[in-house]
Amino acid sequence: MPEQANTRTFVLVHGAWHGGWCWRRVTEGLERRGHRVFTPTLTGLGERAHLLSPSINLDTHIADVVNLVRYEGLSDIVLVGHSYAGFVISGVAEQEEAAIGAFVFLDAFVPEDGDSMATIGTQATRDALEAATKRGDTTLPPRLAEFFRVNPADRAWVDRLCGPHPIGAFVQPVKLSGARERIAKRAYIRASAYPNPVFDAHAAKLKARPGWRVYDVPCGHDVMVDMPDRLAEILCE
Repeated sequence: MPEQANTRTFVLVHGAWHGGWCWRRVTEGLERRGHRVFTPTLTGLGERAHLLSPSINLDTHIADVVNLVRYEGLSDIVLVGHSYAGFVISGVAEQEEAAIGAFVFLDAFVPEDGDSMATIGTQATRDALEAATKRGDTTLPPRLAEFFRVNPADRAWVDRLCGPHPIGAFVQPVKLSGARERIAKRAYIRASAYPNPVFDAHAAKLKARPGWRVYDVPCGHDVMVDMPDRLAEILCE
């Protein structure tokens, strides 16, 4: 009975180019502890790559997660967003604040109202988006796992499953009114072996802000691949 009473529901949202597949090891660790885990794949990515379309934008990806919460009747969830999904979960909080018990940015962007990947992404991302837009592209190809400092043994697996990301989701500004700041438990997890000044700035800012817990994990950007057991431990806290 005590284990059942402590059971939580986790919704893990992947970042750009990835899919629900990337959470496999973390899911196993959480389920061994008796928790429920949902790993939605955003439209146009992973096993939903056949739905890739120029019409996909950030609102589409927010709706993917909002509809999961609503149709599964989820409550008191631990909502986790990796990288780009910091935009997604921030938007989800605007619509499903009451259903969220804890909010976790996993080496992720922490946008303010009106931000987009085109405005607060790294310089490399902004440059790539500008060049792709000038060419009339509707997707951005994935970066190699090596770039994100994924451990060598898993790079081929990650590269094989990552796919193009809809540019519309990168350039649409997010609309926020502060819902995520009202969620009781909030955390930021920084993957310190992946150099990224934007994430360093987010972690530093949130460490100084009341109500936030900031963690450091010594691995590459894909924490769910490199250190799944440690990530599961942190999420259970």
